[in-house]
Amino acid sequence: MMDKSILKPFWRNFLTYNWKFGLLLILLFGIPRFIIVLQANISGSYGLVSIIFMLMWITPFILLNKEGRKYIGIKKPQNYRWLLYSFLIGIAFCSFMFISSNLLFGDSINNSFIYISKSYTLPAGELTATNNLILFLTFSLTGMTFSPIGEEFLYRGVIHGSFVEKYGEQKASIFDSLAFALTHLAHFGIIYNLGKWDFLFIPALLWVASMFIASQIFFKCKEMTGSIWGAVICHAGYNFGMMYWIFYHIF
Repeated sequence: MMDKSILKPFWRNFLTYNWKFGLLLILLFGIPRFIIVLQANISGSYGLVSIIFMLMWITPFILLNKEGRKYIGIKKPQNYRWLLYSFLIGIAFCSFMFISSNLLFGDSINNSFIYISKSYTLPAGELTATNNLILFLTFSLTGMTFSPIGEEFLYRGVIHGSFVEKYGEQKASIFDSLAFALTHLAHFGIIYNLGKWDFLFIPALLWVASMFIASQIFFKCKEMTGSIWGAVICHAGYNFGMMYWIFYHIF
């Protein structure tokens, strides 16, 4: 089942689907994404980040055959009720993070939600209830599609699957969760504020830990639904929750 058999014929000539392949993908996507996000924190332009997410999205379809895509979880869910649960769990965990961050750091730059909210480019003028709702829905729609599908297809899908044969499902989830969590240091932890870079050690440590836990939750939702879509929906719920807290409790 593993090794070369789930790769498309072209890739079988020089690639083997194993943990080394997974590590290659972690570096191939993680390093450019890290640099691009850091640059976007300065410029405020996240167009290239969206392209990275789209590349993650199509990676399983470029590298894996039909059997390979099924192996990593791109298939019909076995438990549709858990799709709803997954979405609600994503919202709940994000809400827990928001409340915890507020209790620990208030409205300071040490609060990940405050820092991330500053990266959003909003139209000039006063935010009314109507345009705030429109912006919330627009940002939510984007946040619930690009990164959840792209990141889950890559991390809980292709990368996770590459570690399974050698390490098993649970340990493989630790590897993909670590990769996911560390790459999110570019979003918060290493910050650009008042014209200079800074590293917030304790907030960064808590942020990476929370991203690791979120990854483990996404993986559990994948298991409970029997499909990668459980992870995608949970991730989408998390991002929806983040948009809600930012647009209705920060802006």
